[in-house]
Amino acid sequence: MDTAPFPSHLEAIAIGASTGGIEALSELLPVLRDGLPATVAVVLHIAPAQRSMLAALFAGRCALPVVEADDKQPAEAGHVYFAPPDYHLQAEGDRTWSLTQDEPVNHSRPSIDVLFETAADVYGRGLLGIVLSGNSSDGTAGLLAIRRAGGITWAQDPDTAPAPIMPRSAIEAGAADAVLPLAAMAAALRKLGTARGGAPADQI
Repeated sequence: MDTAPFPSHLEAIAIGASTGGIEALSELLPVLRDGLPATVAVVLHIAPAQRSMLAALFAGRCALPVVEADDKQPAEAGHVYFAPPDYHLQAEGDRTWSLTQDEPVNHSRPSIDVLFETAADVYGRGLLGIVLSGNSSDGTAGLLAIRRAGGITWAQDPDTAPAPIMPRSAIEAGAADAVLPLAAMAAALRKLGTARGGAPADQI
C-alpha cells in the first residue's frame, strides 16, 4: 500500500528507529505543524552510557516543542518526547509518560516494543505507530499490538532504509497497514495541524 492511512481520531504517534534513524527522523519531525492534535513519542536506540543530544538536535529543526521525556510528565498534544538513554518509555493510562529500567527487550533499553505496547493499551484506535530504519526486530511485536488495539501502523519501505531489517521484520509479520518511503510519510504528516496564520496545513 502506498497511501498513508490515519486513525479516525488521532491522539498519539509513536515512532521507533535505530540505525539510520536520525536521518529518517530528520525528514519526518520537522514537517509536524502547530496544532497537531496528537502527542508524539520517539524511541531511538542509543548506547546506555551515551548522553543523548536528540532533543536539543531536533528542537532547533521543529515547529513543535521537543524534549527528553521525564517520569510522570504529561503527554501533551503538539509536543515531541524522546526516550532517554537506558530507560524504557511507557505510556500511562492517565496520559503521562513513565520511565523504567526494567530488563532490556530485544536487547534494547529503551525498547520500541515497550513504547508501542503500552501506547496501544492507552490510546487504542487513536494511535499511529511508525517503524523506521534499524537492524533488529524491535518494533514488530509492538506494531502487532497496535493493530490488535485498532490503531494504524506504518513501516518504512525497506528499499529506502539504510538498515532494512527492522521495517522488513514488521512487514513480514503482517504488522504494517502501509509500507511507505519517507517522502510519502512526510507528505501525510505535513497535513496534520495548522500552518502559520491558522490555515489548515493541507491548504497551503
